[in-house]
Amino acid sequence: MVDQAKKKASKSAVTIVDVAALAGVSIKTVSRVVNSEPNVRQSTRTRVSQAISELNYRPNTAARVLSGKRFYVIGLVYENPNEFSYMKDVLNGALKACEAGGYTLLLLPLTLPNKELVSEVQIFATQSRLDGVILPAPMGDYSEINALLDELEIPFARIAPKTDIADNISVVCNDEEASYSVTKFVIEQGHTRIGFIKGDPEHGATDKRFNGYKSALKDFKLKYDSKLVCDGQFSFESGKSATRKLFKLTDRPTAIIASNDDMAAGTIYEAHERGLNVPNDLSVIGFDDTPIASQIWPPLTTVRQPIMEMAESATTLLIRKLRGENIELPDEPFKCSVVTRASTMHR
Repeated sequence: MVDQAKKKASKSAVTIVDVAALAGVSIKTVSRVVNSEPNVRQSTRTRVSQAISELNYRPNTAARVLSGKRFYVIGLVYENPNEFSYMKDVLNGALKACEAGGYTLLLLPLTLPNKELVSEVQIFATQSRLDGVILPAPMGDYSEINALLDELEIPFARIAPKTDIADNISVVCNDEEASYSVTKFVIEQGHTRIGFIKGDPEHGATDKRFNGYKSALKDFKLKYDSKLVCDGQFSFESGKSATRKLFKLTDRPTAIIASNDDMAAGTIYEAHERGLNVPNDLSVIGFDDTPIASQIWPPLTTVRQPIMEMAESATTLLIRKLRGENIELPDEPFKCSVVTRASTMHR
């Protein structure tokens, strides 16, 4: 463990995380030593001091962040996406809540996968003097980031996480129910060969939307066919790639449901490339009702997800918690709805 901490620290700027790892203590303990706070055993203080010296660590603003002083700054840590439409709504919702609450919003886009995630978040949180952090999917499901923020005693709120954390602020929408509804809609149009393009496996919504699709097939007595299911990454290019695979099937699907609008746009692109008419030859359905859904031709039938409202709600709850207010977490998920446009038709 010690050798690993030294090796890691030598490759990048030394952080409080590295000192804690080398000394074998918590981040909070390192902060107490840096700030000359009481209630730290002398043996622990010596071990931390030795780690600081050995790594040549220079304390930054972590001391002030951990001291309880308020700076009225909230950070938004998010995956740097290939397609920005979803994050645009998240940013707008968070910004609206921050402006209403008197907070500044700072952004940290990260590329996944990234071995330095925790260190980057730690530097961002301490040097930017964050009071709180918003974690959209999939950031909210990284246990290391959650643990780091807990150690730093920085409250955080998660948007659309896979899992629950007791007493943690999180907001979700009814992804599985919405996916069931849109699959039912396609089935009721007369389609029996329905392709499905899954999203990024790191996102909690991916499994929920896939489960809704499978449940609808089962309830309407349609056999599940794994050949009709392809993996995607929530990007336009992954939608094109998945659609090409589906078009190679001898009995290709007559409808394709993509787990977001960007992938559905890729599906429509591939259909046009092959001279197929949407929706006469192929019905296409997306998810999220982002701007691209109404900008492409034909306009996309999709599921409207209240992304901006979810982000605003999560940020507002976080600000209220920072003010010391008693907050009640949402009992029900945000509701999605099917928006029908010209990319689907009855068979």
